[in-house]
Amino acid sequence: MISREWAMPDGRTFNINPIRRCVYRHLHGVSVDPFANSSLIASATNDLDPECGAQYCMDALDFLRLFDEWSVDTVLFDPPYSPRQVAECYREQGMTVNMQTTQASFWADLKREVARIVKPGGKVVTCAWNSGGIGESMGFDIVEILLVAHGGWHNDTIVTVEQKKEVML
Repeated sequence: MISREWAMPDGRTFNINPIRRCVYRHLHGVSVDPFANSSLIASATNDLDPECGAQYCMDALDFLRLFDEWSVDTVLFDPPYSPRQVAECYREQGMTVNMQTTQASFWADLKREVARIVKPGGKVVTCAWNSGGIGESMGFDIVEILLVAHGGWHNDTIVTVEQKKEVML
């Protein structure tokens, strides 16, 4: 299903009504959010910023590595959308920004961990400026794409919902 809605931009992605509705349509079981900000929707939440109120305050990759293979039903995946945003997040927390945190492998490493922890049949809700999601090469099929237009010169938010393929024995 592909749909398009309009909503005012908000730095807290899951507070945007059409995105929030999409998340709740697909949220089930054990859920994790490695970039929770102030959202407490998931069962396990993480954010670099200790002021956000998440259960964990660690690097997202380290957070994802806490979970066993095939142990999660839903991942809410709303990482920084660009290398500039990654750099801003790290600098705000007094952390070092280097090549590892601003190159494409930053997102590829995160996606590999997400793919590892999601159960067959589980879902990932990815928010970004593109519809790449976790990807077919990682064993996921697209279930839904939601385009949220914010108007004016604001970038749209693209929500890609994917389901992990069942294991073939």
